[in-house]
Amino acid sequence: MSTKEKIQEEIEVLTEEQKNNEIVLFNDEVNTFDHVIETLVYACEHTPIQAEQCAWIVHYKGKCTVKTGSYEELEPRCSLLLDAGLSAEIV
Repeated sequence: MSTKEKIQEEIEVLTEEQKNNEIVLFNDEVNTFDHVIETLVYACEHTPIQAEQCAWIVHYKGKCTVKTGSYEELEPRCSLLLDAGLSAEIV
């Protein structure tokens, strides 16, 4: 086995072990579109257009993945969404 093949094999193994989690935002009958959009911009660093698109997806589909990453990265963002009165969870 050459050195190049061994390095490639190690990279593939590391890539497979990394698991991304998702913040899923759920629809509710309480929050306004403006509140959802402003909160996504603040908590998830979305652009206003991206946040509006997510708000519409949540409205019509009932839920939308709004951010992906490691649990450690997502936990504080999900807490901000929950503190703002939105329904979200990390999956």
